[in-house]
Amino acid sequence: MKTTIDFDHGITAIDTGFFRSQFDASHLIVHNGRAAFIDVGTNYSIPRLLDTLKAKGLSVDAVDWVILTHVHLDHAGGAGLAMQSFPTAKLVVHPRGARHMIDPSALIAGATAVYGAEEIARSYGTLVPVPAERVIEAPDGHVVDLAGRELLCLDTPGHARHHLCLYDATSRAFFTGDTFGLSYREFDTGNGAFILPTSTPVQFEPDALKASIARMLERKPQQMFLTHYSRVSDVSRLARDLYVQIDAMVAIAQKHAADADRHARIADDLAALFTARAQAHGCTFDPVQVGELLAMDIELNTQGLEVWLDKQRKP
Repeated sequence: MKTTIDFDHGITAIDTGFFRSQFDASHLIVHNGRAAFIDVGTNYSIPRLLDTLKAKGLSVDAVDWVILTHVHLDHAGGAGLAMQSFPTAKLVVHPRGARHMIDPSALIAGATAVYGAEEIARSYGTLVPVPAERVIEAPDGHVVDLAGRELLCLDTPGHARHHLCLYDATSRAFFTGDTFGLSYREFDTGNGAFILPTSTPVQFEPDALKASIARMLERKPQQMFLTHYSRVSDVSRLARDLYVQIDAMVAIAQKHAADADRHARIADDLAALFTARAQAHGCTFDPVQVGELLAMDIELNTQGLEVWLDKQRKP
């Protein structure tokens, strides 16, 4: 199966191989013979990045930048190994995420608490630290210069406080990580792409997430490149869909806040929400099929909503 998709303006989506086909993407931008990767997947993804470079006739020394939208492991777990593979590159990351790339011990501990040690080893491997001198912190407004092509970093909290999105004026596109939600190609219909938000633990903030989406829309992007999974257009409609679902997810969480079986009830209602919306979008999947395709996301969204609920209760 083909693992890359080439788009205009030197942009390529690389299937990192994480979890299932076309679930998790790294994006490569090539401009004037120089290269940048945006998100890299896990350690097990790095051979695919190297193969893509080779197929384009580029050496590892052509990579100037490895840019992380945030430090969740499906986006950044392979960053240390990537930096070993691209010896002249610099790593660009949100200021809140930089320390986790230099010393990933806290990141590993947090992920292990969610997934368990066995799953971390199986899915991500051993995280490799990045030398501090190769890490560039990117506050709001930071510009990455890729051989004369400017990539603007915007602070975009909501999914995580260590999240940035990159605006590329050349393609009039944002590289959105998880801030602009998830859009799996299996759900595409004649009505276009289907999208849903992600409230993955542990820093979901619904108002901040909606504000980050609105901030991106101010630049009137023509397309968005999502890590899960790659390019979508019809940006205004998809943004409206995200706003509606963020509010619906919050309402579900609040409805079950005091339930003894809170987790199960939130998960069931999320599955029903996403199934109804997918079917209204024209998807022919039944609830079981939707549940199978979105099982990981429903579970993580449930956890994220529960963490958010618990934070609301604290004085």
